[in-house]
Amino acid sequence: MAFGAPSAHRAADDRYEKLGDYRRAGNSGLELPSFSFGLWQKFGTDRPCTTQREIVLHAFDLGITHFDNANRYGPPPRAAEKFFGTVLRRDLWPYRDELVLSTKAGNPLGPSPYLKGGSRKSLLASLDHSLRDLGTDYVDIFYSHSPDLSTPLEETVGALVTAVRSGKARYAGISNYSAERAREAAELLRNAGIPLLVHQPRYSIFDRRPELDGLLELAAEDGFGLVVYSPLAQGLLTDKYLDGTIPPGARARDSAFLSPDTIDDTYRERATALNEIARRRGQSLAQLALQWVLRQPQVTSALIGASSAWQLDHNLKALDFPPLTDEELTLIDRHGIHGTGSHP
Repeated sequence: MAFGAPSAHRAADDRYEKLGDYRRAGNSGLELPSFSFGLWQKFGTDRPCTTQREIVLHAFDLGITHFDNANRYGPPPRAAEKFFGTVLRRDLWPYRDELVLSTKAGNPLGPSPYLKGGSRKSLLASLDHSLRDLGTDYVDIFYSHSPDLSTPLEETVGALVTAVRSGKARYAGISNYSAERAREAAELLRNAGIPLLVHQPRYSIFDRRPELDGLLELAAEDGFGLVVYSPLAQGLLTDKYLDGTIPPGARARDSAFLSPDTIDDTYRERATALNEIARRRGQSLAQLALQWVLRQPQVTSALIGASSAWQLDHNLKALDFPPLTDEELTLIDRHGIHGTGSHP
């Protein structure tokens, strides 16, 4: 990836004062920032790498130390890891010990049976590839990206254990697992002497599965943290679609995870009501939505992306507002109905 002239980036001296909110991941000794930066979308070869780099460096200067990746992030797959590897080598290598880098494997990368699933071959080969792309000899967290019901859970967990014991990962994580399967994975990891550090589920005002299937209770009971993704429901919990139109460049135009059909009257009615709650608090709908997920003690960190430095600054201001009151939480429950805007 071409970035032009060699970097002279120096991280902001006051970066840890800017965010100021770091939380222990479950019962572990590892602290993560309340906001983590995800490279799921907007970090492929279809976007200017200079803009991407500016956003990542700005995130670090704001105190965000956790950068979340996966082998299939792009497009094409692995492009996001290669991009971050370039930034790490050029800009952030002096700060490697201050970074928490995570990656995932298991979701399909291609037609080969070895480029998907939870087998030892798939997971460990992908981890080696990710380390080459990132240009580092270890990641801090290695995840099983999704449960593979065709592979014994013992094999998938065994691969995570091997990754940690080999020194190629510091901690083990899982993502998109049901509460029941997460309980089994946590027990297998605990028996191997490698406690489950974090689970990465989708969680937002419009997607409450961690509440409904018992994952929040399990996290508290088993002592692992939650790093939640899509806290803004792919942009549905912003003011972007409140007028019923889909602006140019919005995810609802070209994303596999958000359909134009979801921008319907039911969605607009509920989102508008939530926006009014936020307005009365003096904040944006996005800030309200982020504050809502972070109120849960089991939530260690909320994953956010950004298409600009301004958007990143705006979202982090969610930490500046007073706690949500019981009355406000009741109103949010009334309008923030699970399944709103859902898309297969």
